[in-house]
Amino acid sequence: MWKFIKKLFFILVIANILFIIFGIFFNPPITITQIGGLVKYGKLKRDYVSYDDMGNNIKRAVIASEDQLFFDHNGFDYKQIEKAIKKNDKKGKVVRGGSTISQQTAKNIFLWQGRSWFRKGLEAVYTFIIEKVWGKDIILERYLNSIEMGQGVFGIEAAAQYYYNKPAKDLTKSEAAWIAAVLPNPKKYDPKNPSAYLNKKHNWIMRQMNNIVLK
Repeated sequence: MWKFIKKLFFILVIANILFIIFGIFFNPPITITQIGGLVKYGKLKRDYVSYDDMGNNIKRAVIASEDQLFFDHNGFDYKQIEKAIKKNDKKGKVVRGGSTISQQTAKNIFLWQGRSWFRKGLEAVYTFIIEKVWGKDIILERYLNSIEMGQGVFGIEAAAQYYYNKPAKDLTKSEAAWIAAVLPNPKKYDPKNPSAYLNKKHNWIMRQMNNIVLK
């Protein structure tokens, strides 16, 4: 039994190393979250595109919405994590997340959804590794190609076609901000039928986008 466990551990380590190296050059064939969306909604809309073909508006929009220090941190925004912990403790439940784009990428590519400490620990390990091995441009490209942006809709190209019938690179500033506004709860919010909260968030993202400089 012990030999089997060691062999299994060795296989898992090698598989993860190969998958991380694979991720430098290619988007994931499929993710656990995408499989979940396919099972739940009976559809899987996605269309991977290169970093250059995404257009700058959506890059600025998601950074403004999700992680304004993306280009400056090492994968973790400790101030935001501390704020999230304090707010969640005060409310007695999870009402705010402190995950960076790098952490979300690690979760979406390698792991599953959930809030267990075990998954968060694995997420931290993968985040550290991809920051060192992939770099910011690859992380942002993988993030924008894999993240859920609607019910069964994954990645910015599929989202742009789904919501606006156009490629991601042609999204206007406002359209990109609407798509970014549904994060991190695309199952609940719909830019085609925005709530008062979504309208407010969209306007805030539009203002914040003016401060985002892509590197």
